[in-house]
Parts: sequence; structure tokens; C-alpha cells
Amino acid sequence: MIRAENIFKSFGDNHVLKGIDFTFETGKTNLIIGKSGAGKTVLLKILVGLMNPSEGHVWYHDRDLTQMSKEETRELRMDVGMLFQGNALFDSMTVEENIRFPLDMFTNRKLKEKVERVNYCLEEVSLGGINKKFPSEISGGMQKRVGIARAIVLEPKYLFCDEPNSGLDPKTAIKIDELISEITKQHNITTVINTHDMNSVMEIGEKICLLDAGKLAWEGGKEEVMNTTNKTLEDFIFASPFLQRLRARALGSD
Repeated sequence: MIRAENIFKSFGDNHVLKGIDFTFETGKTNLIIGKSGAGKTVLLKILVGLMNPSEGHVWYHDRDLTQMSKEETRELRMDVGMLFQGNALFDSMTVEENIRFPLDMFTNRKLKEKVERVNYCLEEVSLGGINKKFPSEISGGMQKRVGIARAIVLEPKYLFCDEPNSGLDPKTAIKIDELISEITKQHNITTVINTHDMNSVMEIGEKICLLDAGKLAWEGGKEEVMNTTNKTLEDFIFASPFLQRLRARALGSD
């Protein structure tokens, strides 16, 4: 469980976050959604510890991230996996070396143990046997799965995903969603996803946090989206005519 408690963030006179309170539940896919400029990326950076809030606290169970020492923060990072929007793979490293990187940075395991862990993670994302390939030799969807393998190589308790479907075709994006959801449940991880992808919202949005102008405008699950009376959520989710027709059919009015 991760809890954002009264989070404010300002850059000079620009007030980006304005009192965010939200609980990100263990074993569930927790989504942060909202229009561009709503504060999603800033909130994600604060949750991960890459940025300090102007006010408020971030709790990892009973540990307050905002009050941790550098050593305590380093220990916490061992429990955190991160899937970056652009994959952030090292072009000069093989797939195996990319996935092994966190193990090299944070553990003293023997090389054999590291390789065994890498192979296990590759199997988890259905990419067994591509250890020696370079990122340029595999597709964008495969690169994203390598990114997931690297994110889980340290067996994290918390997984953060920044726009995991960015740049992917719809079919591959669905597979990435399914993979993240499966890993979350299989390993009982607290997963937080920053996304614009409405398919992700409707398919894996177990807990959804809608930001609007730096405030929490709505929270709930995918089951509640179709029947919402929240105007901000309606305007965001059903912006396209296709989704408006889909909702009308679901409500039996078309």
C-alpha cells in the first residue's frame, strides 16, 4: 500500500498539485489519469521519491518517504521497480545486461545467480532466449517487455509505470496491460500506472485516480466509469464519439 497524504507541489507561483489524498492498493493496478497539465507526472515523481512535495507525506505502508534519510531511501528503492515511458534501455548493452543492471547496482550476487534471475524474468515476460540481442534488434513491444523484466528483476513490492503503452499499436498495448496486471496479481505488487490510454482504464483500472487542475476530481474502479455522473470524468473519458456511442449502448439508450 502507498498513500498520498495532502500532497501539494508548487513551482514558484505555479501550483501543480493542490492537496492530493489517495491510497494505492496492494495487489491492484492503480491508475493515475487526467488531461495534459493535470499534474500526473509530478505526482508520480513525488510518489517515487524523484521530487519532494511542497507539503504533505507519502507513506509506503508505515514508512514516510518524505522523512527518510538517504540510506533509508536507498533501501526503499530496492523494493521499487520503474517502467519508463521511453523504455530507457541502454543501446550499447544486450538485453541480458540491461535487465541485469539493477542487480549489478544494488546486489552482491554472483554472476551465475544474476543470470538465473534475468532468465526467470525473461520467461515471465515471454521473451526467453533473447539474452544476447541488443535493443535495436527487437521490436518496440519487445523492448517494453524487456523494460518490465528489468523493473521486476529485484522482486519489487512496488511497481511504477509511466505511460507504458506510449508508442505501441493497440494490439501490443493490450498485451502490455495484461502482462502488467498478471505480474501485479501474481507477485502481490502495489502497481501505479500513469496513463492516457482509455483501453487501460476500462480493462485493468481497478483503482483510478482522476486529476484535474492539480486536484483529485474523482476516484473509483472501471466498473463505475460507465455509470458516472461526475462531469469531469465524463468529459475526459467520453471525449471521442466512439466512446460516447459505446457508453450509450452499455446503458441501453442506443
